[in-house]
Amino acid sequence: MIDTRRLRTLRAVADHGTVTAAAAALHLTPSAVSQQLAALEHEVGHRLLTRDGRGVHLTAVGKIMIAHANEVLAQLERAEAEVAAYTTGEAGEATVACFATAISAVLAPAITALRTTSPGLRVRVLDAEGDQSLAMLLDGEVDLAIAVEYRDAPDASDRRLSRMPLYAEPFDLVLPRDHPLAGSATLESLASETWIGPYPGNPVHDVIAFACRQAGFTPDLAHCSDDFRAVVALVGAGAGVALVPRLALRDMALPGVVVRHTPGPERRVFAAARRGADSHPLLHPLLSELRTISDSLGTE
Repeated sequence: MIDTRRLRTLRAVADHGTVTAAAAALHLTPSAVSQQLAALEHEVGHRLLTRDGRGVHLTAVGKIMIAHANEVLAQLERAEAEVAAYTTGEAGEATVACFATAISAVLAPAITALRTTSPGLRVRVLDAEGDQSLAMLLDGEVDLAIAVEYRDAPDASDRRLSRMPLYAEPFDLVLPRDHPLAGSATLESLASETWIGPYPGNPVHDVIAFACRQAGFTPDLAHCSDDFRAVVALVGAGAGVALVPRLALRDMALPGVVVRHTPGPERRVFAAARRGADSHPLLHPLLSELRTISDSLGTE
């Protein structure tokens, strides 16, 4: 009989690429992870992983086991959801990983609404960038992730996740108020400018870099901050220009800058749960409120 805990361990190692990283995500020691993997290989009767430098890769049998592990673990999530529904599921806590702009735009309003519609539901929020939140979800640290499409993100066909689109958010150009192109700037016209934006690794950095490449240039990203208020403040100080998600600018003080709505990139935001857990009675009302609020955003 295969131990499902060892299947979770195998999936964590496959997701993170090293035993050490998987151990950190699972809050285990590397030796404990190695022991679980060895026991699973003994149960299966085949090698599941091969070492490649400091990392590990799935063998052919390992890939077969991962495919089945995703199905088995999703079925266990569904079983837990059905049991919770049977035992009312009217009270409890759901932990959500979400990036700052979406916390302000959709998650905080959803929590406010849930006080009336589902008073027994407590929502615990962890601020995490879009690329971090999905890893936290797959590692079992959170129940729901609000994330963005980004390079190398699990796509809609990923059998581990159930996804719900929330909203698409345009980016706006932000320029110093006294910039010569303040009234007429396009992305292409700013190719030679100094740029301000998030650090590499932030999904927004990838969106901006791709949009600039599409416009025919590589941005000179001289100043980096993952805080959009800091980005706008630097633009206002004349340090450069920026592309900023529109909702990040909502209700923000904008001294010394001009915001131009121009055709350009957008980021697509979605909620994700582990497959099978999306029907959990604690997640259903939260997902419903997130969908309702997202539909009313009006990002145009």
